[in-house]
Amino acid sequence: MVESLLSPEVEERVGDDIRAAEKALYLQLIHEVEPLPGARELLLELKRRGQTIVLVSSAKEAELLHYVELLDARGLADSWTSSGDVEQTKPDPDLVHAGLEKAGQKEAVMVGDSPWDCIAAKKAGVETLGVLTGGFSREELEEAGAVAVFDSIVDLRERLDETPLRVE
Repeated sequence: MVESLLSPEVEERVGDDIRAAEKALYLQLIHEVEPLPGARELLLELKRRGQTIVLVSSAKEAELLHYVELLDARGLADSWTSSGDVEQTKPDPDLVHAGLEKAGQKEAVMVGDSPWDCIAAKKAGVETLGVLTGGFSREELEEAGAVAVFDSIVDLRERLDETPLRVE
């Protein structure tokens, strides 16, 4: 990400230092993170519909476990992946492949809020439902491969029957 945001030269010169500083600063603030409105309710609805739920995150394992606890999702998610499970994280498809493996399935639908989510899923042959919660525009998510984009997680949950996650 350092290279993408700054330059290959900055990545080579101080990339490791930037990542170390980011981790320390983020961990100081992690207690301020809150679940997005409707996130747990979406998981509950997907579980009610019989969906297998695998949380696919580029976060470090400790961070991911913090988020799982915040969502009270330990009993809802069938499994999860973190950056420690793969060689490369999004936009490479490794995390999506790891999620499919943990789900024991070859087909899935991903919910994501960044172009990297959409790109990783597309490379893995998985459709993505985009949500405008990651700071990216509808156009950016669609250009990256989202098959549909929703204003919020609540909007997605209310319109699940319009998605590949509908009950058949």
